[in-house]
Amino acid sequence: MQPAWRRAAPAGRLGTMQPYDDSLASMDGEIMPATEATIPVTDDGLLRGDGVFEAIRIYDGVPFRLEQHLARLERSAGNLRLPLDLESVRADVWRLLAQAGSDPSPEAMRILVTRGGRRILLTEPLPELPERIRLGSITYAPTRVLDGVKSLSYAANMLARRLAQEAGFDEALLVTPEGLALEAPTSSIFYVKDGQIATPPLSDHILASITRGLVIEVTDAVERRSTLTDLLGAEELFLASTMREVHPVAALDEREFATVGPVTAAAAEAVGRRLAAELARA
Repeated sequence: MQPAWRRAAPAGRLGTMQPYDDSLASMDGEIMPATEATIPVTDDGLLRGDGVFEAIRIYDGVPFRLEQHLARLERSAGNLRLPLDLESVRADVWRLLAQAGSDPSPEAMRILVTRGGRRILLTEPLPELPERIRLGSITYAPTRVLDGVKSLSYAANMLARRLAQEAGFDEALLVTPEGLALEAPTSSIFYVKDGQIATPPLSDHILASITRGLVIEVTDAVERRSTLTDLLGAEELFLASTMREVHPVAALDEREFATVGPVTAAAAEAVGRRLAAELARA
């Protein structure tokens, strides 16, 4: 399987997605065009960002590691004390994929569960991304009470991205006021030092990303408490997420990385092989 960064779309505004014209939605089990899906304005998922979500890559109609995503959805809901009918969500996934078919095949699916009791699923195109990404560091203090929760309250993450873009970068790297490097707003950060891949530990209040775990599985990556200075002194940097797979970094603040490093390329190939193997068994 070819690494995602080698088939990336031409550079555009990060996170820019194609219109939802061809996308479908499932609202509490009822399937409709995504552009027609609505929720009441009184839903606290809208009013307060009170809810949870997952984003899943779809490869030729197959959701990658669906059960891991559903397990994390269940953990997130439990941590928020949010009622969740997991079996209904699972059934919604397969019904929506069957309805979506393969013309065109959906590239991703988003699952949302709101405090108002809504189960929302959307098929999505992949966002347009540059082949290599430029990161700007943004000071950020994690909300401890939301540790382990993939919640709808992503305004701070999205603001960090916009602040980095205003400074001329593509994406943000979240860094604590004490200088600890954490993650990007929607992806994990990995760096290479003396040939060793490292990533900040979950104990630093970052998300337990499924693709982060996949990278650790297929490489010799280690968890290491890391500072912005560590990353600026690294030989290579890359991001990892459901939508990106392995995504090479071209710059962090003033530090430039001239090419895609060999360790990053090898990690991308290893992730691609594991993806292909798991999908072949699905």
